Amino acid sequence: MTGPGEPGGPPRRVRVQRGGGRATRLRPGAGGRRDLHEQTQLGDLMIRSLMRVQLHLAIRVCALFGGLLGALPLVFAFVPQVRDLNVAGLPLPWLLLGVLVYPGLVAGAVLYVRQAERNEHEFEDLVDRS
Repeated sequence: MTGPGEPGGPPRRVRVQRGGGRATRLRPGAGGRRDLHEQTQLGDLMIRSLMRVQLHLAIRVCALFGGLLGALPLVFAFVPQVRDLNVAGLPLPWLLLGVLVYPGLVAGAVLYVRQAERNEHEFEDLVDRS
């Protein structure tokens, strides 16, 4: 009589065990993150979309502040009544350009950052849904 694994005998039993590492499970919506990580065409398209939205926001904010700050000297140059006005003993142009512009810039920067973060959160939600 022949034993297991010997020629002519029954095949040798092989014990199959589970691997020592954890299997990675992709949760629903992990496809978008995988596309970003693996730099697929879809991931590239999503990143370009986020960059385009952020660029449009930056252009709008710069155009708004550039227009407002650029218009002030023009108003002072073409409307002499505004240039000659005094508020609390200070000329209005000095007050506007030297004092009041900075809180406006800070407020605009805060609003810009909030909107940029909102765009990023919407992007993350989009990636998690796909």
